[in-house]
Amino acid sequence: MGRLALVLWRYWSTSLQAELEYRSNFLVQALGSVLSLSGSIFSLSLFYRGKGFPGWTFEEGLVVLGLYSVFAGAIACVLSPNLSRIVQHVEAGTLDFVLLKPVDAQLTLSLRVISPWGIPDLLFGIGVMVYGARHAPAHDGSVALALVGVACGALIIYGLWFVVATTSVWFTKIYNATEVLRGLLDAGRFPMAAYPAAYRFVFTFVMPVAFMTTVPAELLLGRGQASMLLGAAALASALLVASRAFWRFALKSYTGASG
Repeated sequence: MGRLALVLWRYWSTSLQAELEYRSNFLVQALGSVLSLSGSIFSLSLFYRGKGFPGWTFEEGLVVLGLYSVFAGAIACVLSPNLSRIVQHVEAGTLDFVLLKPVDAQLTLSLRVISPWGIPDLLFGIGVMVYGARHAPAHDGSVALALVGVACGALIIYGLWFVVATTSVWFTKIYNATEVLRGLLDAGRFPMAAYPAAYRFVFTFVMPVAFMTTVPAELLLGRGQASMLLGAAALASALLVASRAFWRFALKSYTGASG
């Protein structure tokens, strides 16, 4: 573990040094994050000028929106800059060099780069989430259970994204697929109660967006049940195992740069 931590530290310090050569980009990204989150809050307020979402107050909706922003920031910091490069490695033939390193290839491809551009989304999302939780109706929620739910949601997103990225071994032009996945994840910015029953089924059992924001929010607000957390943990574990198995299966079809 010490050796692995040292390797990751060297990876991350190198990538951060490269990214921070353009520090003005951070201010631009921060401004973009503020505008995007403000637009989402305004959209949420429009719903509550009407009937709102059944069983959710405006402040509780802010908790869900804040969690969505946190996940968006995490995706921008880790998932997007790393997993999008799998396609580039396959196209350029540089995946060979990754496979030859004395470090697990999946781990390297998943955590090689860290980007600071998602930090504004993370910080603003936490701020909105804390504000919403403090002003929501009194509930006997659990921060610890909510954090476990967030961790499960992160692993679920990673498992889905890595499986999609791995298909580049056969289909190098998968950019549209990742955009579709990103678009589906956008459904997590509002509580699942905002959608019709058919969509709620899809976002829970087919594309489990509900476990990304709604389930952790319910645990934080004291509205969730232990079965939700158990379901999230089971799904996260299954997707991690599936992504690992799919990666090993895909490598059997990878022929390398020499063809």
